[in-house]
Amino acid sequence: MASHNVGIIGCGVIGARRAEILKKFPAAKLVKVADINPERAKALAEQNKCAHTTDWHEVTQDPQISQVIVSTTNNLLAEATIDAIKHGKHVLVEKPAARNLDELNKVIAAYESLAKKPVLKAGFNHRFHPAFQKAKEIIATQGIGEIMFIRARYGHGARVGYDKEWRSKKEVSGGGELLDQGVHVIDLARYFMGDFERAVGHCETFFWKNGEVEDNCFALMKTPKGQIASFHVSTTQWKNIFSMEIFCKTGQINIDGLGKSYGKETLTFYKMKPEMGPPDKEVYDWEGDDSWEKEYADFISAIEQNKEPNGTIYDVRAALKLVSEIYSKPKLL
Repeated sequence: MASHNVGIIGCGVIGARRAEILKKFPAAKLVKVADINPERAKALAEQNKCAHTTDWHEVTQDPQISQVIVSTTNNLLAEATIDAIKHGKHVLVEKPAARNLDELNKVIAAYESLAKKPVLKAGFNHRFHPAFQKAKEIIATQGIGEIMFIRARYGHGARVGYDKEWRSKKEVSGGGELLDQGVHVIDLARYFMGDFERAVGHCETFFWKNGEVEDNCFALMKTPKGQIASFHVSTTQWKNIFSMEIFCKTGQINIDGLGKSYGKETLTFYKMKPEMGPPDKEVYDWEGDDSWEKEYADFISAIEQNKEPNGTIYDVRAALKLVSEIYSKPKLL
């Protein structure tokens, strides 16, 4: 493995997690972190024995840095990504990569204008959870036919003062729960079913009334073949939940939990018998969460092998098109 000097922009929870993951890759060296909060930048730098700054341009434009991880609030994701790729950096930008589709299209235009294109990866770590990898394997090998529909729920109960945090301020976040956890669900549905041609939804603020964005979204999406994905994402899920059910012609896959507060990650595979009736059942479960490590390994592999990463900026665009469609239509009720 080649040596990689890395810079992180955004030293919050996700930036700190990315820094911790880098320690598992001997060839990756974190050399500088940036955050508008000087104490936060200094704290992460001290933990990782690297330089720190409050000016993120000192990361994107540092000639010794070859990789930039952008883990800022949503309002800075696109701007920092554009500057980084223009300075030749490989970039891993956290989802949703921009506040809206228009901002993301500016990222894509900047990327496509480059004569020499670096790797530009979207932070879709859910793709790398073992349950989703196992589901892919089952669908490919078990002869259970095409996916008919997907049903999903993803939610958390937030915390005291959540409606005063940046995620609840539209100017900073760009949107609420649909843009936050909903983008992960949309991406996973696309990961299994391909592109969707239509989306409708109902976004509502039930509880976090002091915020400026929705705390719940109920949505339906349809592929050109007529397959359906339905989901509900929520920040009023008082017991954290992740649940995705994939229904194929002769089998069903239930994925529950993502580890930690979401519960043990479990996949239950139900395979229909020729005579129907109660199906055969297999259960798989996993401890811990190595999806972040696997995602970074994929990023490194894409750089070193000059190939497309698993989760591109175009995958984000497809997801944000659906988000935009749901937001732009009148409420269902």
